Formats: sequence, structure tokens, C-alpha cells
Amino acid sequence: MASPYMTFSREQWRGLRASTPLTISDEELACLQGLNEKLSLSEVADIYLPLSRLLNLYVGATQELYHATHTFLGKQDKKVPFIIGIAGSVAVGKSTTARILQTLLSRWPNHPKVDLVTTDGFLYPNRVLEERGLMKRKGFPESYNTKRLVSFLSDVKSGVPEVAAPVYSHLVYDIVPGEWQVVREPDILIVEGLNVLQTPVDEKQRRVTEVFVSDFFDFSIYVDAREEDIMKWYVERFKLLRETAFSNPASYFRRYANLTDEEATAVATSIWTEINGINLRKNILPTRGRAQLILEKGPDHMVQSVKLRRL
Repeated sequence: MASPYMTFSREQWRGLRASTPLTISDEELACLQGLNEKLSLSEVADIYLPLSRLLNLYVGATQELYHATHTFLGKQDKKVPFIIGIAGSVAVGKSTTARILQTLLSRWPNHPKVDLVTTDGFLYPNRVLEERGLMKRKGFPESYNTKRLVSFLSDVKSGVPEVAAPVYSHLVYDIVPGEWQVVREPDILIVEGLNVLQTPVDEKQRRVTEVFVSDFFDFSIYVDAREEDIMKWYVERFKLLRETAFSNPASYFRRYANLTDEEATAVATSIWTEINGINLRKNILPTRGRAQLILEKGPDHMVQSVKLRRL
């Protein structure tokens, strides 16, 4: 059966960069990458520059389409943000992908204002999760206030001048009361999260008029890797966090700061097995085929191939 995707090797994808300039320095990349992701500028040049060029072309075409529609309707041009969704497992590197793309896309002249919002801010507060018995299902679809996220994206797409998103703290592992991220008419909005391509798992819950988060996306990306590699990265990151975030007295995970390597490996593996791995297989991985582009990573966190959905 023919695939809905065109598949590009790393070498083939690199060739699509054309003359797109590299606008990120080593110092900037060090600030953008994740704790245990040691990406090189060659990874940016080979993978993310061609992707930024593709997205720039999509943004330009979409802007022209909106302009044509407004001309037909006899209305004044109104800026409509181009929204990019980025999905993938915990620890797969989607946050790094989002930050690198935000930086690269903001340096194209026709869309300099690029905002990034993570769906962590739309998790229910811990008190609500505790009331509903969902603390061990944090990150699963039911742990998010999806209605609020849909409302947020609807307002952004409708051109509301200022739209506020709740702020989540990974340090305290909870929503920060009274703190907001305000989005003010960006040219591009990147929305990064585990379940941004999710549709209702239970078909009985589906409604003809139901609106999904992905309905607001102009382009979607899934960051993919083998589960055994993702689990290894998760365990490595957990062990590194003992010396950084976990050592902070305010950290929700302060109790893990003094674990030995063996103890930390056991705890992280248990969390993956009981929570993150299940969420990946049941909820996240099944949405991969809904993405317009898939970045396929190898064991070293480097992208080995790219799949682009056929038009």
C-alpha cells in the first residue's frame, strides 16, 4: 500500500536547505537544547534549516491565501497567526525542537514575531488531579483542561489582541497561581505538547460538532524515536536532574536528589514503565500518523530521516 508520506534520508533532507543561512551560534544552541541533548550546529543546518525554509514557504502561502480571501470579501487585511503543533513523547526532545524552530523562524523577515506555548499550562492544577485520582496519570489526555486550551487557540486564531495562557512550573510540578503567559498577535504560534494531535479515545464521546486542538494547526510535527531509546533518554535526564532541579529545596522532586545511580535508575525506570511508557503507547504514538511531518531520531538524538505528508 502506498504511503501518505514522502521519506527523506538525512542527506536528501539536507539538500533541501538551499541557501538558507545559519542564524544560530554555538552559544545560542547551548541555551536551546535540552539537559541531555548535545545537538551540534550541523544538526541545525542539516535538519532544522530545511524545516524552517519549508515552514517559511507555508507561512507565506497561507498569508497570501488569507489576503486573497479578505480581498474577495472586501475586508481589510487582518493578521491571522500561523499555528504549528509539535507532538511527541516525554523526553523525546520536542521542547528542544520547538525552541530551535522558534529561534530560526523569528529570523525570517515576513514573520519576525514567533511565540511558543507549551500545553503544560493547561494541565489541571494538582489539587484537581488529586480530587479526581489522576496524579499518576499526569500527562494523559484526561489530565488536561482541553476545553480551556481549545478556547485559547480559538481566540489566538480569531485575532484577539491579547490571549493569556496559564503558566506551569516544572520545579513545583504544578500550575503557578496568578501567573500568565500573554500572547499578543504573533505571526506564528508554536504549540508544543504530548497530546496536541489527540482525538477522543472513546468513540462514544465523539460529537459531530466537536472541535479538537489540532483543528487550529496550519502545520503539525511529530518527534519520533524507538521507545527503548526514549526510555534511555528519560532515565539519563532523571539522573542529571538530581544535580540540578531536584537539588533545589523548592523542588517537588527534592526527595530524589540524593539517590544513588542505581536507585535513580530504578525509580526512573519504574515511572517510565508505570506512567510514561503507557501514555506513549496508548495515547501519543497513535497520533503520529496525523502529523504532516515526522522527525525520526536515532539513539544519539540525531534525526536520521524525515517524513513529509503528501499534499
